[in-house]
Amino acid sequence: MKILEQGQIKQKIKRLAVEIVEQNFGTSEIIFAGINNNGLGFAKLLTKEVKKLTDNTITLCQITLNPAKPIAEDVVVSLSAAELKNKTIILVDDVANTGRTLFYAFKPFMGILVKKMQVAVLVDRKHKSFPIQVDYVGLSLATTLKDNIDVRLIDVDELEVCLD
Repeated sequence: MKILEQGQIKQKIKRLAVEIVEQNFGTSEIIFAGINNNGLGFAKLLTKEVKKLTDNTITLCQITLNPAKPIAEDVVVSLSAAELKNKTIILVDDVANTGRTLFYAFKPFMGILVKKMQVAVLVDRKHKSFPIQVDYVGLSLATTLKDNIDVRLIDVDELEVCLD
């Protein structure tokens, strides 16, 4: 069942971009750190929209981790620690479910003194098992644990979010 179609997703991205610019007024640079594929895809869409609203430096980077085995492999960030130091970083993913992926995505930032860390997701589910607070939410959704959220943002004709 489709719960968000392309027009709705674009509207939510515009709203989130305004919120991000407002909450980071006076910040010279914002780094969007997209997790894996869909998180990076969502971060690209947010970055594009935020750039329309501000003259601040907006940087995009990728975080790569294995959500199924987050401690078995290193969590890798495409920017160096020096590039991240004293910057505002927005960790971006498509869906926040238990919070585990977001929780482990913070790992590389623990050894860096950043200015501010925030979290943005397109869909926030209410099944948190980890202490994760989402700052920017496109859609908050109460689901059962058996439900699956399928976010289609990459290599598709139409952006959509479906509940399976």
